[in-house]
Amino acid sequence: MVPSICRLNFTQLGIVMIIDCHGHYTTEPKDLHRFRKEQTAAATSGNKAAMPSRASLKMSDDEIRESIEQNQLKLQRERGTDLTIFSPRASGMGHHIGDESVSLEWSQICNDLIARVISLFPQNFIGVCQLPQSPGVPPKNAIAELERCVKMGFIGCNLNPDPSGGYFNAPPLTDKWWYPFYEKMVELDVPAMIHVSGCCNPAMHTTGSYYLNADTMAFMQLILSDLFKDFPTLKLIIPHGGGAVPFHWGRFRGIALNNGRPELDAIIKNNIFFDTCVYHQPGINLLAEVVPADNILFASEMVGAVKGVDPKSGHYFDDTKRYIDKSPGLDDAARKRIFEGNARKVFSRLKTKVPA
Repeated sequence: MVPSICRLNFTQLGIVMIIDCHGHYTTEPKDLHRFRKEQTAAATSGNKAAMPSRASLKMSDDEIRESIEQNQLKLQRERGTDLTIFSPRASGMGHHIGDESVSLEWSQICNDLIARVISLFPQNFIGVCQLPQSPGVPPKNAIAELERCVKMGFIGCNLNPDPSGGYFNAPPLTDKWWYPFYEKMVELDVPAMIHVSGCCNPAMHTTGSYYLNADTMAFMQLILSDLFKDFPTLKLIIPHGGGAVPFHWGRFRGIALNNGRPELDAIIKNNIFFDTCVYHQPGINLLAEVVPADNILFASEMVGAVKGVDPKSGHYFDDTKRYIDKSPGLDDAARKRIFEGNARKVFSRLKTKVPA
């Protein structure tokens, strides 16, 4: 615990702030799960009369406070993180469940819950919103919820490239189908983390393959497109270390060059960023070696996809700060950018919420 206290003192002196760009509220009050179970059952059966009332949700401030203090806040303090950019449980977004109205109500409930967490812990968390996406529904229909959340002080959104839940039948992220939503993102100056939700395709494990498949797919779409010529200030974060991207950087680079595209470093420079939710030292070392440090954001996704202690290291898998600290390819300046500077660059609304 002593190292965390010492580091916090350095933070207070202005040397570095540790900003975790990828946190989900995975310890929600029990009644939220009761509501979603009933909502899902009603949506699946087509019995709208059985839909639970939003007014029936009972989640006290004390419940929320305890759920955070005993989990995310406790780990922040133990691991030396100052601020978590916080969003609803990603696997719980469930855009494939029900219709657009179901997705809208569920998204509003989840986003309002994040706003309550932030009101209780304003020094520790800041919001990123879930979007009310639904299969076949144009992304522009999610603009109103994005605007509502930005007015509440949220600084970004999670954008699902596959609302089908594992069948990948939406247009690619570079299709003009997405453009109205990108226009609004640029107008509001907010980034999106490209993040799928729970998988209903039995061929894929949600966090072990579906997430990483989607991350890799998104990168491939982006590097062969002119999206960033149309939206030069659009900022997209590909989580989980970019899926297969760092390991196959040479493959992607070769495909891009063979198709007359620029070098990958030039393509991603101002627009595509990766986080550090990789969970082992060699993976972080590779990420830091092949991806420019300016395009890496610190993240842990705690408490999330991989819980528990690594028996080889004796530390939690998702205690990702220690991997950055020990990575031989990073100097102090690069670490500072990864821990703080890049998050401020990508989430530019942070400057009005958390002054440097």
